[in-house]
Amino acid sequence: MKLQGKTAIITGGSRGIGKTVAEFFLKEGASLMLSARSAEELAATKAELAALVPDGKIEVCPADVSKKKDAKELIRKTLATFGAIDVLVNAAGIYGAIGPVAEVDFEKWKDAFAVNLFGTFNVIQETLPTFMKNKKGKIINFSGGGDGPFPNFTSYSTSKVGIVRFTESLAEEVRAQGIEVNAVAPGPVNTRILEDGLKAGEQAVGKENYAKFLKQKEEGGVPPEKAAELCVFLASGDSDGLTGKLVSAVWDDWKSWDAEKIKEIAANKLVLRRTSL
Repeated sequence: MKLQGKTAIITGGSRGIGKTVAEFFLKEGASLMLSARSAEELAATKAELAALVPDGKIEVCPADVSKKKDAKELIRKTLATFGAIDVLVNAAGIYGAIGPVAEVDFEKWKDAFAVNLFGTFNVIQETLPTFMKNKKGKIINFSGGGDGPFPNFTSYSTSKVGIVRFTESLAEEVRAQGIEVNAVAPGPVNTRILEDGLKAGEQAVGKENYAKFLKQKEEGGVPPEKAAELCVFLASGDSDGLTGKLVSAVWDDWKSWDAEKIKEIAANKLVLRRTSL
């Protein structure tokens, strides 16, 4: 029970990777506040998780993290319900506008930034006073699912690169206050985001991307459990000392990292890339 006695907030917690992270956290003893835009999906997820982990403590708070007032209410409700926040997982994310830069609508292109980057910022900013007061806290952000360029998905990919630099910079800001901030690269997981890409069609996403999406859907993609296991590690005391890093659920051998290895990784000054040594 690596998270026994800890309270965690998970945004984007009603489905996809966020939902799997919630299941793993509950099984490790954490009390959870799940957030997503759909109250109906949250209610269904709460019921499903309660059946899987009957003794788990789980509450929900519908919120659009891109809206400051919703982020404030999420933190207020969590503190009122559980009296504490120990871990924040920012799993809410969307593709945003899909298509070539020369053709895509700019207003829609900004949508991914509103949720992926600004939403992450909003919830973190509202959580930090509690973490700073307690001189501790773990923040886990999500970078993009794959590595390298992602043509026709510049809204998504650029916002996710922003998450990595934000993670690195924030980690240095709050290091002295005992707060650790890391990012997870989950790999290409089959979620509703994948369905959004397929729905957009080959012309919008590009022939090569569309073929990759079809293959990923057929083969099942990377299991979301890989990212969930990594999130448990980053939320627990096992990762103490690790901060400001982007960790791949697929390519980094994080399960072998002990205190000495974490010290070695912490000394690695490479940034805006995965942590592999």
